[in-house]
Amino acid sequence: MRTPIIAGNWKMNMQLATAAELVTALKNDLAPLAASNQVEIVLCPPFVYLPRVAELVQGTRIGVGAQNMYFESKGAFTGEIAPAMVADFAQYVIIGHSERRQYFHETDESVNKKIRAALAQNLKPIVCVGEALETYEMGETDIWVRGQIHGAFKDLTAAEARALIVAYEPIWAIGTGKAATGAGANAVIGISIRGALTDLYGEAVAQAVRVQYGGSVTAKNIDEFIVQPDIDGALVGGASLKADEFSAICRAGLKKFE
Repeated sequence: MRTPIIAGNWKMNMQLATAAELVTALKNDLAPLAASNQVEIVLCPPFVYLPRVAELVQGTRIGVGAQNMYFESKGAFTGEIAPAMVADFAQYVIIGHSERRQYFHETDESVNKKIRAALAQNLKPIVCVGEALETYEMGETDIWVRGQIHGAFKDLTAAEARALIVAYEPIWAIGTGKAATGAGANAVIGISIRGALTDLYGEAVAQAVRVQYGGSVTAKNIDEFIVQPDIDGALVGGASLKADEFSAICRAGLKKFE
Protein backbone atom coordinates (compact mmCIF):
# COMPACT_ATOMS: atom_id res chain seq x y z
CA MET A 1 0.00 0.00 0.00
CA ARG A 2 1.15 3.54 -0.79
CA THR A 3 1.77 5.56 2.39
CA PRO A 4 -0.73 8.45 2.68
CA ILE A 5 0.90 11.89 2.64
CA ILE A 6 -0.74 15.04 3.99
CA ALA A 7 1.02 18.33 3.23
CA GLY A 8 0.03 21.76 4.50
CA ASN A 9 0.69 24.63 2.08
CA TRP A 10 0.64 27.80 4.15
CA LYS A 11 0.97 29.98 1.05
CA MET A 12 1.70 33.68 1.88
CA ASN A 13 0.36 33.56 5.42
CA MET A 14 1.64 33.68 9.00
CA GLN A 15 4.28 35.70 10.80
CA LEU A 16 7.10 34.24 12.87
CA ALA A 17 5.28 34.17 16.22
CA THR A 18 2.06 32.68 14.85
CA ALA A 19 4.02 30.20 12.74
CA ALA A 20 5.87 28.99 15.83
CA GLU A 21 2.61 28.69 17.77
CA LEU A 22 1.04 26.63 14.97
CA VAL A 23 4.01 24.28 14.65
CA THR A 24 4.24 23.79 18.40
CA ALA A 25 0.57 22.85 18.57
CA LEU A 26 0.88 20.51 15.60
CA LYS A 27 4.04 18.91 16.95
CA ASN A 28 2.36 18.13 20.26
CA ASP A 29 -0.65 16.67 18.49
CA LEU A 30 0.88 14.95 15.47
CA ALA A 31 4.35 13.78 16.48
CA PRO A 32 3.07 10.32 17.58
CA LEU A 33 1.18 9.88 14.30
CA ALA A 34 4.21 10.92 12.26
CA ALA A 35 6.45 8.60 14.26
CA SER A 36 4.17 5.66 13.44
CA ASN A 37 5.11 5.96 9.74
CA GLN A 38 1.49 5.29 8.83
CA VAL A 39 0.88 8.82 7.56
CA GLU A 40 3.54 11.13 6.14
CA ILE A 41 3.06 14.73 7.34
CA VAL A 42 4.67 17.78 5.73
CA LEU A 43 4.52 21.48 6.62
CA CYS A 44 5.24 23.99 3.84
CA PRO A 45 5.75 27.49 5.28
CA PRO A 46 6.94 30.61 3.44
CA PHE A 47 10.68 30.62 2.69
CA VAL A 48 11.57 32.99 5.53
CA TYR A 49 10.13 30.62 8.13
CA LEU A 50 11.74 27.41 6.87
CA PRO A 51 14.67 27.56 9.35
CA ARG A 52 12.40 28.11 12.36
CA VAL A 53 9.91 25.43 11.35
CA ALA A 54 12.75 22.98 10.69
CA GLU A 55 14.14 23.73 14.13
CA LEU A 56 10.79 23.24 15.83
CA VAL A 57 10.06 19.85 14.24
CA GLN A 58 13.58 18.53 14.79
CA GLY A 59 13.47 15.14 16.47
CA THR A 60 10.04 14.31 15.05
CA ARG A 61 9.13 12.67 11.75
CA ILE A 62 7.13 15.71 10.62
CA GLY A 63 8.62 16.82 7.32
CA VAL A 64 9.31 20.33 6.04
CA GLY A 65 8.71 21.53 2.51
CA ALA A 66 9.26 24.72 0.53
CA GLN A 67 6.52 26.21 -1.61
CA ASN A 68 8.74 26.80 -4.63
CA MET A 69 12.37 27.06 -5.79
CA TYR A 70 14.35 28.07 -8.86
CA PHE A 71 16.00 25.57 -11.16
CA GLU A 72 19.45 27.20 -11.31
CA SER A 73 22.00 26.26 -8.65
CA LYS A 74 23.33 29.81 -8.13
CA GLY A 75 23.85 33.11 -9.90
CA ALA A 76 22.44 36.56 -10.52
CA PHE A 77 18.78 35.71 -9.97
CA THR A 78 17.66 38.33 -7.47
CA GLY A 79 14.85 37.16 -5.23
CA GLU A 80 15.07 33.49 -6.19
CA ILE A 81 15.90 30.51 -3.97
CA ALA A 82 18.26 27.75 -5.14
CA PRO A 83 17.54 24.04 -4.62
CA ALA A 84 20.51 23.62 -2.28
CA MET A 85 19.22 26.50 -0.13
CA VAL A 86 15.90 24.69 0.22
CA ALA A 87 17.67 21.41 1.00
CA ASP A 88 19.44 23.03 3.96
CA PHE A 89 16.10 23.12 5.79
CA ALA A 90 13.55 21.01 3.91
CA GLN A 91 13.02 17.56 2.47
CA TYR A 92 10.16 18.43 0.10
CA VAL A 93 9.31 21.18 -2.37
CA ILE A 94 6.01 22.08 -4.04
CA ILE A 95 6.51 22.59 -7.77
CA GLY A 96 4.11 23.97 -10.36
CA HIS A 97 1.27 25.05 -8.09
CA SER A 98 -1.53 26.59 -10.13
CA GLU A 99 -0.95 29.95 -8.45
CA ARG A 100 2.67 29.86 -9.62
CA ARG A 101 1.49 29.02 -13.12
CA GLN A 102 -1.20 31.71 -13.11
CA TYR A 103 0.51 34.64 -11.41
CA PHE A 104 4.16 33.95 -12.15
CA HIS A 105 3.81 32.42 -15.61
CA GLU A 106 5.38 29.06 -14.86
CA THR A 107 5.13 26.53 -17.68
CA ASP A 108 5.39 22.78 -18.06
CA GLU A 109 8.97 23.36 -19.23
CA SER A 110 10.00 25.33 -16.13
CA VAL A 111 8.20 22.80 -13.92
CA ASN A 112 10.23 20.01 -15.50
CA LYS A 113 13.47 21.92 -14.95
CA LYS A 114 12.60 22.50 -11.30
CA ILE A 115 11.76 18.83 -10.78
CA ARG A 116 15.12 17.73 -12.16
CA ALA A 117 16.94 20.36 -10.08
CA ALA A 118 15.08 19.27 -6.94
CA LEU A 119 15.91 15.60 -7.48
CA ALA A 120 19.58 16.52 -7.90
CA GLN A 121 19.46 17.84 -4.31
CA ASN A 122 17.57 14.78 -3.03
CA LEU A 123 14.44 16.85 -2.47
CA LYS A 124 11.05 15.19 -2.87
CA PRO A 125 8.97 17.20 -5.36
CA ILE A 126 5.24 17.60 -4.87
CA VAL A 127 4.20 18.30 -8.46
CA CYS A 128 0.88 20.07 -8.96
CA VAL A 129 -1.41 19.53 -11.93
CA GLY A 130 -5.01 20.52 -12.54
CA GLU A 131 -7.45 22.13 -14.90
CA ALA A 132 -9.23 25.47 -14.96
CA LEU A 133 -13.01 25.75 -14.74
CA GLU A 134 -13.33 26.44 -18.48
CA THR A 135 -11.33 23.31 -19.31
CA TYR A 136 -13.43 21.27 -16.89
CA GLU A 137 -16.71 22.54 -18.32
CA MET A 138 -15.55 21.82 -21.88
CA GLY A 139 -14.87 18.21 -20.94
CA GLU A 140 -11.15 18.53 -21.64
CA THR A 141 -9.81 17.63 -18.20
CA ASP A 142 -8.25 14.36 -19.36
CA ILE A 143 -6.24 15.78 -22.24
CA TRP A 144 -5.13 18.78 -20.15
CA VAL A 145 -3.98 16.81 -17.13
CA ARG A 146 -2.27 14.16 -19.26
CA GLY A 147 -0.40 16.95 -21.04
CA GLN A 148 0.79 18.42 -17.74
CA ILE A 149 2.03 15.01 -16.59
CA HIS A 150 3.90 14.40 -19.82
CA GLY A 151 5.46 17.86 -19.58
CA ALA A 152 6.44 17.56 -15.93
CA PHE A 153 7.94 14.07 -16.26
CA LYS A 154 9.78 14.72 -19.53
CA ASP A 155 13.18 12.95 -19.63
CA LEU A 156 12.82 11.54 -16.10
CA THR A 157 13.80 7.94 -15.53
CA ALA A 158 11.41 5.44 -14.00
CA ALA A 159 13.39 5.56 -10.75
CA GLU A 160 13.13 9.37 -10.67
CA ALA A 161 9.42 9.21 -11.45
CA ARG A 162 8.82 6.92 -8.47
CA ALA A 163 10.35 9.54 -6.18
CA LEU A 164 7.80 12.20 -7.13
CA ILE A 165 4.50 13.00 -5.45
CA VAL A 166 1.74 14.37 -7.66
CA ALA A 167 -0.97 16.69 -6.35
CA TYR A 168 -4.13 16.86 -8.41
CA GLU A 169 -5.61 20.29 -7.76
CA PRO A 170 -8.51 21.30 -9.99
CA ILE A 171 -8.03 25.07 -10.20
CA TRP A 172 -11.75 25.68 -9.93
CA ALA A 173 -11.71 24.09 -6.46
CA ILE A 174 -8.71 25.89 -4.95
CA GLY A 175 -9.72 28.38 -2.27
CA THR A 176 -13.28 28.53 -3.58
CA GLY A 177 -14.94 26.27 -1.04
CA LYS A 178 -16.07 24.17 -4.01
CA ALA A 179 -14.25 20.87 -3.76
CA ALA A 180 -14.43 18.18 -6.39
CA THR A 181 -16.24 15.02 -5.38
CA GLY A 182 -14.20 12.12 -4.10
CA ALA A 183 -15.33 9.93 -6.98
CA GLY A 184 -14.64 12.66 -9.53
CA ALA A 185 -11.13 13.35 -8.24
CA ASN A 186 -10.40 9.64 -8.04
CA ALA A 187 -11.44 9.19 -11.67
CA VAL A 188 -9.10 11.93 -12.89
CA ILE A 189 -6.23 10.53 -10.84
CA GLY A 190 -6.85 6.94 -11.87
CA ILE A 191 -7.56 7.55 -15.55
CA SER A 192 -5.66 10.70 -16.48
CA ILE A 193 -2.70 10.87 -14.08
CA ARG A 194 -1.97 7.19 -13.64
CA GLY A 195 -2.91 6.65 -17.28
CA ALA A 196 -0.29 9.16 -18.42
CA LEU A 197 2.29 7.61 -16.08
CA THR A 198 1.46 4.18 -17.52
CA ASP A 199 2.08 5.54 -21.00
CA LEU A 200 5.47 6.84 -19.88
CA TYR A 201 6.72 4.13 -17.51
CA GLY A 202 4.33 1.20 -17.36
CA GLU A 203 1.72 0.07 -14.87
CA ALA A 204 4.09 -0.73 -11.99
CA VAL A 205 5.51 2.80 -11.81
CA ALA A 206 2.07 4.36 -12.32
CA GLN A 207 0.77 2.43 -9.33
CA ALA A 208 3.81 3.28 -7.19
CA VAL A 209 3.58 7.08 -7.52
CA ARG A 210 1.59 8.72 -4.75
CA VAL A 211 -1.09 11.20 -5.82
CA GLN A 212 -2.72 13.67 -3.46
CA TYR A 213 -5.93 15.62 -3.90
CA GLY A 214 -5.94 19.35 -3.24
CA GLY A 215 -8.64 21.99 -3.47
CA SER A 216 -10.75 23.20 -0.55
CA VAL A 217 -9.84 20.18 1.59
CA THR A 218 -11.25 20.40 5.12
CA ALA A 219 -11.67 18.15 8.12
CA LYS A 220 -15.30 17.75 7.10
CA ASN A 221 -14.66 16.47 3.56
CA ILE A 222 -11.29 14.69 3.83
CA ASP A 223 -12.92 11.29 4.42
CA GLU A 224 -14.62 11.49 1.03
CA PHE A 225 -11.22 11.72 -0.65
CA ILE A 226 -8.96 9.59 1.51
CA VAL A 227 -11.08 6.44 1.11
CA GLN A 228 -10.75 6.56 -2.68
CA PRO A 229 -8.37 3.88 -4.01
CA ASP A 230 -6.27 6.19 -6.20
CA ILE A 231 -6.01 9.13 -3.74
CA ASP A 232 -3.03 8.93 -1.41
CA GLY A 233 -3.51 11.99 0.76
CA ALA A 234 -4.07 15.72 0.44
CA LEU A 235 -2.33 18.99 -0.28
CA VAL A 236 -4.13 21.29 2.14
CA GLY A 237 -4.33 25.08 1.86
CA GLY A 238 -6.38 27.23 4.22
CA ALA A 239 -7.21 24.40 6.61
CA SER A 240 -3.49 23.85 7.25
CA LEU A 241 -3.37 27.20 9.07
CA LYS A 242 -5.55 25.86 11.90
CA ALA A 243 -3.94 23.31 14.21
CA ASP A 244 -7.09 21.39 15.11
CA GLU A 245 -8.31 21.31 11.51
CA PHE A 246 -5.01 20.16 10.03
CA SER A 247 -4.52 17.59 12.78
CA ALA A 248 -7.92 16.10 12.02
CA ILE A 249 -7.08 15.92 8.32
CA CYS A 250 -3.79 14.16 9.08
CA ARG A 251 -5.46 11.63 11.35
CA ALA A 252 -7.97 10.91 8.60
CA GLY A 253 -5.08 9.39 6.66
CA LEU A 254 -5.38 6.37 8.95
CA LYS A 255 -8.64 5.49 7.20
CA LYS A 256 -6.50 4.10 4.38
CA PHE A 257 -5.80 1.17 6.67
CA GLU A 258 -9.37 0.43 7.67
